[in-house]
Amino acid sequence: MNTKLRLFTLVGLFFSVVSFGQLLEKKEAFTHADTLRGSLNENRTWWDVLRYDIHVQPDYTTKTIVGMTTITFKVLKPERTMQIDLQVPLMIDSILWNIGTTAKARYKKLPFHQDENVTLVDWPVLAPTVKQASINIFYHGKPKEAVRPPWDGGWIWKKDEKGRPWMSVACQGLGASVWYPCKDHQSDEPDKGASLTITVVDSLVAVGNGRLLKKQVKGNGFTDYTWEVKNPINNYNIIPYIGNYVNFTDTFIGEKGKLDLSYWVLDYNLEKAKKQFVQVKWMLRAFEYWMGPYPFYEDSYKLVDAPHLGMEHQSAVAYGNRYLNGYLGRDQSGTGWGLKWDFIIVHESGHEWFANSITSKDLADMWIHEGFTNYSETLFTEYQSGIQAGNEYNYGTRKGIRNDTPIIGPYGVNKEGSGDMYPKSGNMLHSIRHAMNNDEKFREMLRYLNKKLYHQTVTTEDIQKVVSDYFGSSVEKIFDQYLRTTQVPVLEYFVSADKTKLSFRWTNCVDGFNLPIFINSDRGAMILGPESNKWNTKTLQPQVDVTALFDHIEKLYYCKVKAVTEMK
Repeated sequence: MNTKLRLFTLVGLFFSVVSFGQLLEKKEAFTHADTLRGSLNENRTWWDVLRYDIHVQPDYTTKTIVGMTTITFKVLKPERTMQIDLQVPLMIDSILWNIGTTAKARYKKLPFHQDENVTLVDWPVLAPTVKQASINIFYHGKPKEAVRPPWDGGWIWKKDEKGRPWMSVACQGLGASVWYPCKDHQSDEPDKGASLTITVVDSLVAVGNGRLLKKQVKGNGFTDYTWEVKNPINNYNIIPYIGNYVNFTDTFIGEKGKLDLSYWVLDYNLEKAKKQFVQVKWMLRAFEYWMGPYPFYEDSYKLVDAPHLGMEHQSAVAYGNRYLNGYLGRDQSGTGWGLKWDFIIVHESGHEWFANSITSKDLADMWIHEGFTNYSETLFTEYQSGIQAGNEYNYGTRKGIRNDTPIIGPYGVNKEGSGDMYPKSGNMLHSIRHAMNNDEKFREMLRYLNKKLYHQTVTTEDIQKVVSDYFGSSVEKIFDQYLRTTQVPVLEYFVSADKTKLSFRWTNCVDGFNLPIFINSDRGAMILGPESNKWNTKTLQPQVDVTALFDHIEKLYYCKVKAVTEMK
């Protein structure tokens, strides 16, 4: 979510020593635990998660949980050791391998060794004919408590305005293993979905991702709520919500037909929610226009009152914006446009396309989630209020760019890059859009991304290839500039004394930076193809006011424009 950037104070990973922007790596120390958490080692790659079935029972008084997770997986290559992630102080009690059949289960207890946040499970020799297996992992303990969710992750133990228990989890970045055992790596989503059974006292209601399969009153003062998603889902998106919820529903007729809308809110918020959530249909209409069909028709769309600001939990979006437009009633762009819609509804729902359907394999590429979703705010503003409003909103978000460290972080250690992944990545996409000078083609690109990469985990290179195809040439150097350096490119220009020649070039950029500039005026379009650190010259039409034309470039492209008095 956009506001996470406030707390991303990361050590610099790359630095530049000359104005041409060469990428030089600055060493940062990572531990063996970081590598185990963030890499795909031999204890992870031999098995592919097919499904999670999670059962959890929280105790509000003691702030503890008891749970059992069934992991069904495909055996890619039989090995002897399996890495399961579960963060201390949670403890695994036992692991049972189901060696029976669907009709008749038989279990074998597996030995394991738990070393802080990682558990290594010992497997017997598996026959080559074994292509699928499942294990039941029983665990308990006091999970890490979120101090300031959603920025500081963990289990959330709060009270609502009436003093009643209100619980949930926020764990992006920190990882789902903070509350249930799993393969805690973004590259491996359960292909066949997941179920979540939440046991709560009868006075509370439990909400999860997807659709409610069943509610079972157990007769001992507790009730089970079982929810299920049929689609692949990120580990960190599987989330329980527990409180005094009431429900109301609606439908949206979209590109794939009827989409069920369901809203779970605290009882005293019902009337406010019915008024504020009318924005959902407008949001869905805008995003389906720009990015293609909502990716999870089978699992429905939900907003759920959350004891924190908000998160992109798939088909169960966390909402905590106090039923206000803007970001808690403020416009982060400073333009006024951001007060015309509810930031959490728009931004967190935009993640259904980028983060939940299209997911980065490694946390280092989290800009794919946050950059495209940040730009979805511009697209929504434009859809609602016109192209000028979208341009102004996008430009206004730049005040949040710090250029402290590069946006792409180090790979294989579960580490994201700079919080600039929000506004700076969004401004990069806006710059690429204007460089394409074809809004319909840009829209086709977004829709194609969501069709080609539907429900997949991806890398920066995967995104780069599609963007390059639509751009008409490679955007590798453009991505390098904005995602891997902290330098803002400078477009220098020089006008000859007789005002018949215009010379221009890119400086403060990586070698090969090749972002074209389109300038539209009442005398027609001017197309500039500046090269990095190399002057190009163009003949000017009579009476063209170059200065006036160049004044608009910074508003549409994330760069600096500088008039020079001589060509050096």
